[in-house]
Amino acid sequence: MTEETITEILPPIRHWPALDLNGVDFDPVLTELMREGPVTRIQLPNGQGWAWLVTRYEDVRMVTNDPRFSRAAVMDQPEVTRLAPHFIPARGAVGFLDPPDHTRLRRSVAAAFTAKGVERIREKSRRMLDELVDELLQDGPPADLTATVLTPFPIAVICELMGVPAADRHGMHTWTQLILSSSHGKNVSEKARNEMGAYFADLIGLREGSTGEDVASLLGAAVGRGEVTLEEAVGLAVLLQIGGEAVTNNSGQMFYLLLTRPGLADRLRAEPDIRPRAIDELLRYIPHRNAVGLSRIALEDVGIQGVRIRAGDAVYVSYLSANRDPGVFPYPETIDFSRSPNPHVSFGFGPHYCPGGMLARLESELLVDALLDRLPGLRLAVPQDQVPFRKGALIRGPEALPVTW
Repeated sequence: MTEETITEILPPIRHWPALDLNGVDFDPVLTELMREGPVTRIQLPNGQGWAWLVTRYEDVRMVTNDPRFSRAAVMDQPEVTRLAPHFIPARGAVGFLDPPDHTRLRRSVAAAFTAKGVERIREKSRRMLDELVDELLQDGPPADLTATVLTPFPIAVICELMGVPAADRHGMHTWTQLILSSSHGKNVSEKARNEMGAYFADLIGLREGSTGEDVASLLGAAVGRGEVTLEEAVGLAVLLQIGGEAVTNNSGQMFYLLLTRPGLADRLRAEPDIRPRAIDELLRYIPHRNAVGLSRIALEDVGIQGVRIRAGDAVYVSYLSANRDPGVFPYPETIDFSRSPNPHVSFGFGPHYCPGGMLARLESELLVDALLDRLPGLRLAVPQDQVPFRKGALIRGPEALPVTW
C-alpha cells in the first residue's frame, strides 16, 4: 500500500462502556464498531485518551503476530485507555514481554502445556470430576452447577498442573476472584496479586533443582539453571494460575448455551464422536470477556486497511469480533457443530497465544462427557432470564447456574 492511499481522516472516537451483559448476548457496542469499519477508535472506561480497535479476523492475526506492535512498550504508556480500573503493568510479566524474552520465559514451562503434559493429568482430572459429580448426584437436585462443579473442577485441575497442594486451592481461588474483579478497586486487586506472588515465590524457591513435571517445579528448575529470574517465574505462575480459572466462566457459558438450546445437548448425547469439534464451535461462539484485553503499542507507522496507525499509538484487537468475521466463518451467528475448518482465535494468536488452550479443551471435553452422560435429564431449574451473570467482571460467565435433573 502506498503512502498516498493511507487516509489521514481519523474515524470518530466511540466510548465503549463496560456493559454487564447477560447470557451469551454479543456486545451491541462491538457489533456497531464492527459495522463501522475494520479499524475504529475507542475510549474505554478507565485510563486516558483513545486507542485503535482492529476487528477483522486477518487484521487481528496480523497485529498479534507482527513485531511492529509491542506489548513491552505498554510499560512506557501505562495510562492507555483500558477496561480495568486497577490494571498496572508489572515490569517483567510475561504479558508485557516481546520476543526473545517472551519466548525464553514461555519455553521454561512449555512441557507442562504440550499434548503430553496435558495428557499426564487427564486421568487424575477425570477422577476429580467424577468425585464432584458423585457428590452432586448424592445431594440431589436442585443444585448450582457453578458452585458444585464448574468452579471447583478447573481450580483442582490448574492447581494440579501448577503443583499447588490441594489444601491451598481455596486461597488461590479467593485471590483470583479479587484480581479478576473490576468492582473492588485497585488496592484490593493489587494486594491479592501481591499475596499470590509471594506464595508462588516461596513455592518456586523450594523447587530449585527439581525434576518434577508440574509448573512450579519446571519454573524452580529454570530459576536454578539461571534461565529465568525468580521475579519472572513468579509473574508467569500468577498469570497461568489466574488463566486456569477462566474455564469456570467459559464452561458456565457453554452449559448455559446447551441448557437453553436443548437441541444442541440432545445432539451431543446422541453423537458423542462430534463432541471435540462441537466444543471448538462453542468456544468460537461464546463471548469470553467484556470489551478487550491488553493493548499493544505501534513501534512505527503501519497501514491497516487504508488507515495509518502512527508510531506510539495504542492498538487493541478483538478476538470476539474475529470469531464472528463472516469472511472466515460463514453464518457466524449460527452454532454449527459441523463447521470445518474452524480456525477460531478464542485462545488468542501469535506469541501471546494462551498456553492453556489444550488444557481448557481437555477440561471442556471431560465436563461435557460427565455432565451430559451422567445426568441425562439435566436442565435449568429457573427460567433462562433468571440465571444471574457476573457484574463488574473482566471475564464473562454465570455467577450461578441453577439446574435440576
